Amino acid sequence: MKILHTADIHLREYGDERWKTLQRLIEIGKKEKIELFVISGDLFDKGIDAEILRPKIRKIFSNNGFKIILIPGNHDSEAYKSGMYFGEDTIVLTDLDEPFEYKDLMIWGLPFEDIEGEKILNKLHSLKNNLATDKRNILLYHGELLDAFFSRKDFGEEGEKRYMPVKLSYFKDLNVDYVLAGHLHSKFDIWPLEDGGYFVYPGSPVSITKREVGQRKVNIFEVGKPPKEYPLDTFHFEEVVIELDPFIEKHPVEIIEEHLKGVHSEASIILATKGYINSEKIKISESELVKQIKEIIRGKSVAEERFEFKDIRAILEDDLFKSFIKKLEQTDYDEEKKKRLRELVIKAMMEVRS
Repeated sequence: MKILHTADIHLREYGDERWKTLQRLIEIGKKEKIELFVISGDLFDKGIDAEILRPKIRKIFSNNGFKIILIPGNHDSEAYKSGMYFGEDTIVLTDLDEPFEYKDLMIWGLPFEDIEGEKILNKLHSLKNNLATDKRNILLYHGELLDAFFSRKDFGEEGEKRYMPVKLSYFKDLNVDYVLAGHLHSKFDIWPLEDGGYFVYPGSPVSITKREVGQRKVNIFEVGKPPKEYPLDTFHFEEVVIELDPFIEKHPVEIIEEHLKGVHSEASIILATKGYINSEKIKISESELVKQIKEIIRGKSVAEERFEFKDIRAILEDDLFKSFIKKLEQTDYDEEKKKRLRELVIKAMMEVRS
């Protein structure tokens, strides 16, 4: 049996990149012949978005050949009021005591609540006597795993607040094969459970903020096997950092063109051009190089551009610096160490000149 697991789509508008991502996941589900499509919270960005989009959701969440299982996240915890209809194939788990039974699986939902510590432990321990002994148990959860090191930026724009935090030890002695989690936006990640099984965050399948960089992924796996990342061709931000080096023979424009060739077609670029140039050597000034970079990225999706490089022609032509370079080249240091030493001297001379 194959399951597709995602979270944190944060739908806002019909037809935008997030909506297209959801449609793409439905298509992937059909292609991969899944039986269950799990969304572990924050399908919607707000409760009002669920109200507006529910008629459209009903259409794409019906007659797909697989079941769609949802739990509320911290953003859409009010979206699933009793009796709301989200589509023919859709099951919403809003009560930990009311699992969904499917073939040889028992699927339990731990929807988001503004609780922590002992209250979460009590909820999980209440499961102990109810978990199936003759079936595999899967728990859907939306919140923060404290065992893992995260930047607060990994959770989108949630600020410093903790959201229903758990530890891996909370699942000890529970007969749970998979904890399919949501809330972590930045990346796909897996942790083993002490008694066997897996805790997995799939990451958001579409970039919600500029903090979610790189190609997005979902979790598609065969029950009984480890979770498995599945790369997506969906909208995402891609950070391209270019460090210019005046001691490299290749022209900066050529270097920038090469870096941008490999950018994914669905990516919106966050471009940072750093380092140093020698305008005398390359025969163009800082402002002319900026114009050429802007020409290169014309027609591409660019979310942000930062021009942080500096023309250090005056330092490079300084007799003291030339003398240092001559002595440096006579050493048997490897190229990486020579580069570090050059940069240290350049920075020191820039500070003296300022």
